[in-house]
Amino acid sequence: MREIDRLTTGQFATPSLLLMEAAAAAAARAIAARFDGNLAGVKVRVFCGRGNNGGDGAALARALWLMGARVDTLLFGRVEETSGDARINFEMLRELASFKAGSKTRPSPLTFIECETLAAWEVLAAPLGKYDVRVDALFGTGLSRPLEGVPLHIVEHLALLREARDHAHLSLPLFVSLDIPSGINADSAELIGQAVRADLTITFTAPKPANVLPPASHFNGQLIVADIGSPPSLLEAAHSELFLIEKEDAQAWLAKTRYAPDSYKNTHGHALIIAGSRGMTGAAALAGNAAMRAGAGLVTIATPSSAQAAVAARTMPEVMTTELAETDRGAVSAEASEPVLKMFGKADVVAIGPGLTSDDERTHSFVREVLLKRRTPVVIDADGLNALAPWPEELRGSEELPLILTPHQGEMMRLLGTEDKDALADRVRKAREFATQHSIILVLKGQRTLIAAPDGRVFINPTGNAGLGTAGAGDTLTGIITGFIAQARATLKDESDAIEATVAAVYVGGLAGDIAAKERGMRTMLASDIRESLSAAIMSLDPFGEQP
Repeated sequence: MREIDRLTTGQFATPSLLLMEAAAAAAARAIAARFDGNLAGVKVRVFCGRGNNGGDGAALARALWLMGARVDTLLFGRVEETSGDARINFEMLRELASFKAGSKTRPSPLTFIECETLAAWEVLAAPLGKYDVRVDALFGTGLSRPLEGVPLHIVEHLALLREARDHAHLSLPLFVSLDIPSGINADSAELIGQAVRADLTITFTAPKPANVLPPASHFNGQLIVADIGSPPSLLEAAHSELFLIEKEDAQAWLAKTRYAPDSYKNTHGHALIIAGSRGMTGAAALAGNAAMRAGAGLVTIATPSSAQAAVAARTMPEVMTTELAETDRGAVSAEASEPVLKMFGKADVVAIGPGLTSDDERTHSFVREVLLKRRTPVVIDADGLNALAPWPEELRGSEELPLILTPHQGEMMRLLGTEDKDALADRVRKAREFATQHSIILVLKGQRTLIAAPDGRVFINPTGNAGLGTAGAGDTLTGIITGFIAQARATLKDESDAIEATVAAVYVGGLAGDIAAKERGMRTMLASDIRESLSAAIMSLDPFGEQP
């Protein structure tokens, strides 16, 4: 971001002070939106450090004051200790506050105080005041060590105020951070010490890792990414390998795969789902039903013969079932390999794993054989992953025959052949390493699901909620991904991109989960609720594409 700011100033003749003004204006608009655009009489306290983040805060104080707010600004240090654009903004604010000083009977709506010591801060903190907004502009993206001294006391003070607000079930004061909550290392998902917990964070130009990766991202509250004038070409030239999925990504994929006037079932793909076993038929039905609801033209569930009747009874009438040879335990047998490989030739994509059982080595042999001899893209989940753990080096994906893996944390650890939870401490790095090493697409589920591509790119999904941890949600996601890839393969032919389809599927699946949570609550939502919310999710993203 420093390089992008430098190039914006140097190559595009945009003064850096103008970027700071644009950042303040964007933050002011975001805060005003929380008050329906009317800041008249709203009381704001802005906490500024001596760096550029504090300079943003000083510029924001002026902007809020011009919009009608009553603003107190605290600079922790002296103006003479600051430099560059930050100093210019502090000097402007100090001069303006001095010029606008009120009488003894009518205090100024704009004040500026330089606070140099802990004792001075304690005096300022003692009269709590009834501020409607408290703005954190103490530290920006350069922090790499825990807070200490006065800044630590300020953050603890803000934490107490927020706790009191939440305990009283109040909506104000609103806690706002500029760029990143102070106390957080912008480059890391992990916390380094005490940090501000914001209700609203306005970050500039592009999100930083800590804005979007948990647990640090939990301190951001609502995240707004504000464009402050850096040319898009500079962002593209930065060659980032970490991306936040946006609704526009899902919308673009939905637009590319829209129904044409001559569309029918075969033009939207055939999904084959190999799933289920005796006593574990629900997972197969959930995956098959989700693939159908996600838009696949045809869905077939292949399941052990003794499970077929139960699976058929649980699926939509539109979903077909077929039986496979089974072991004495009611799981898919290695003898099913040849018939299944023939089915591969009629499918656009195959999913394998939900409810297969992980206890029978004969089923493991079946999974390995069909994957090594596959002739179509395959999505692997649940017991399909367990059958391959630790991941066999000889099994690799390719652009023509992509492999899409969808593990949760426990399954990922088994694929890595470890029981050490610290192996996934850096989820982005580990996902990228695994995907590039084996040329696969990895969907690593959890807080903020990650999609890692074989070329090293990692996509962070912002949709979804804790309710998606319900039983069967993983099977449902497998069905959605399978349904999307089936449509892409059938509709786009050689131009289909399994990564784009997977990114869109994960985003839409999470959005469906968010819709289900709003309607039913996270506590009581079921995997089938997620599936039934797919229609609303897709309609919200591409309403015109779904109209006749």
